[in-house]
Amino acid sequence: MRQPLLRLDGLTKAYPGVLANDDISFEIGIGQMHALLGENGAGKSTLVKMIYGLVKPDRGTMTLRGADYAPAQPSEARRNGVAMVFQHFSLFDALDVAENVALGMENPPPLRDLARRIREVSTAYGLPLDPNRLVGDLSAGERQRVEIVRCLLQEPKLLIMDEPTSVLTPQEVEVLFRTLRQLSAEGTAILYISHKLDEIRALCDEATILRGGRKVATCDPREKSARELAELMVGQVLTPPERPAKPKGAALLQVRNLSLTSNNPFGTSLKDISFTLHAGEVLGIAGVAGNGQDELLLVLSGEVPTGADQVQLKGAPIGHLGPNARRKRGLVAAPEERLGHAAAPDMSLTENALLSAAQRKRLARSGFIDWKATDRFAREIIAKFDVRTPGPDVLARALSGGNLQKFVIGREIELAPDVIVVNQPTWGVDAAAASFIRQALLDMANRGAGVVVISQDLDELLELADSFAALNEGRMTPVRPAKGLSVDEIGLMMGGAHDMTPAQGVSA
Repeated sequence: MRQPLLRLDGLTKAYPGVLANDDISFEIGIGQMHALLGENGAGKSTLVKMIYGLVKPDRGTMTLRGADYAPAQPSEARRNGVAMVFQHFSLFDALDVAENVALGMENPPPLRDLARRIREVSTAYGLPLDPNRLVGDLSAGERQRVEIVRCLLQEPKLLIMDEPTSVLTPQEVEVLFRTLRQLSAEGTAILYISHKLDEIRALCDEATILRGGRKVATCDPREKSARELAELMVGQVLTPPERPAKPKGAALLQVRNLSLTSNNPFGTSLKDISFTLHAGEVLGIAGVAGNGQDELLLVLSGEVPTGADQVQLKGAPIGHLGPNARRKRGLVAAPEERLGHAAAPDMSLTENALLSAAQRKRLARSGFIDWKATDRFAREIIAKFDVRTPGPDVLARALSGGNLQKFVIGREIELAPDVIVVNQPTWGVDAAAASFIRQALLDMANRGAGVVVISQDLDELLELADSFAALNEGRMTPVRPAKGLSVDEIGLMMGGAHDMTPAQGVSA
């Protein structure tokens, strides 16, 4: 048995209409790799915010190394040896690595001394960083290194990690795992939050599982299958998405010789992209973060217009049209960044439903909004897509990431489009929500819609896609049938092997 480092006793936290954490108790041992599992809205975020000093519990106590522990703010948690790497990076693109690290420290040393320490610590833990590089020039994996090294400079006794591999390549995941195992061997405890259950089984030696704000189980995840862990989280048997085999229909979306210079100085320009999407087809587009996925979504959604004939919907040129005009004609999109791009944080769910559905659902006519119909539409999305929220008047920012994702994807699907384009549709959502979203996308294809799924999750793409392509430095490989693709072939495509010949009969 490991000596306890952090002990939680009866932690409880309530918000209006929601009991986020209800009498939660467990221990994290010194040097232990401890997983915190639960579906979206289960209470994980609230719990780690209490540990990190962002939220004060209503009831319950914590002890750290045998002493009372009740941080009033994150700086107090850090002084006590508790550090956290958040799911969403808090970095400034226009500053270099050392400057970003300094911003996250209470009393940073001179930048020259800090740069030396960054080199030493990052090298010692297998996460080499150049402190003088601009963050805007770093890959997603390198940006995460900055966040981790910033924590390691504080010599933490407990490191909390929230969805740390969501934007990493398999090779970067291996590097991260080696680092975490090294930290564990040195006595640092890791509280690891992830929806990737195979990672939990490979990395962690204990798991605490939350459901509906309560602890429902503690187990050794190595002794459970990923499906068993998922079913503990959701309290029901999960069934994988089903897709009957059927031939593709008529061409719906055609992209021809599309090139676009990114207006983001740290973005990726698109280079001569061509493909055709057919009715009933799911096209999966893979790629490591930062290879043009965001730019492709912007072009397809109409947020960044291009030549009229470069994007065609059902044979009609739409490249010059904006998002609302494309929605009216039957093309909708859901971007990766759900809070701030897909949804307005300080608007209610009803108002967010109106933003994309006003024309297609006829929620606004002659300048007047039909709020009764808009409210009804928002409630339909909430009910059909199991969005955990007290009601449609709740602000978007108040929802957990997974529940907001279900609302955003559901809003677009309920518009009954001919084509839907989604970027990272299940990023950061639990197993049940991911399964639900994937099945909803497959159901759309089964009804004859065309679906484009841009994702960094290869398992997700191979589960959904009929056809497969990859983005690398703004170029897209020829489209190939997803069935029968090997991991080696996928790796070559993601690495930029654009000369691989697509199988006969596949559009490119």
